[in-house]
Amino acid sequence: MRQSKLRLYCFSPPVMLATFTIEIIFALYTIWRYKMTTITRLIVAILVFLAVFQGSEFSACGHTSLEPGLWSRIGYGAITMLPPLGLHLAYAIAGKKSKYLVPFAYMTCAAFLAYFVGFTDSITGQTCYANYAVFDTHRASSRLYALYYYGWLVVGTYLSWAWAKHLKKHQRAALYALSIGYLSFLLPTTTVNLIDPSTISGIPSIMCGFAVILAFVLVGKVAPESIKQKANTSFKFRLPF
Repeated sequence: MRQSKLRLYCFSPPVMLATFTIEIIFALYTIWRYKMTTITRLIVAILVFLAVFQGSEFSACGHTSLEPGLWSRIGYGAITMLPPLGLHLAYAIAGKKSKYLVPFAYMTCAAFLAYFVGFTDSITGQTCYANYAVFDTHRASSRLYALYYYGWLVVGTYLSWAWAKHLKKHQRAALYALSIGYLSFLLPTTTVNLIDPSTISGIPSIMCGFAVILAFVLVGKVAPESIKQKANTSFKFRLPF
């Protein structure tokens, strides 16, 4: 009798589900642990949207009875929120206000949200491989979306790193950690794409798989350095750097 084996590939369904669970737990922990501020809300929002994408990807690969196309659009909507939220978080930690850049980031986000969520033919299908999922989108929109996504992430990472050296100790540590958190999934994703160009079509899936590292950095370093804790909490989760 042949025995079936469960293989945990990099971003296989069990890993998607585990990542979803981790990110939801981290969001709840942040709400429980820290006072509610703009920074808290932004961190929780990033964690929740990361989790929504993982849950949507898991569901789109045939693990629920709902239409895969619907889950694909929900997933794309979730990750579309991440770049402006990250930029906004950098501004909030640095204590800076943005009249134009952050609002413009949210405007571009809203345009892609309207496209991916509002138009049923914006994503025409998905293919679930062992290591990642590929979502079928129009080539023109894919190029614009890649420019939008990488563009705002690079801007947020650069500003975080540039501002950090001029700020107080805790702000500096939080911004450096945020920069490292974004690089922790930008660099591996880019490396994978360079090694195997065929994986470019799976960038959202691969990037959000690596983004669980960002979740750990947000909860273990960015939050402790930039948000005051609640008086009635005792358990601490913090990264050792």
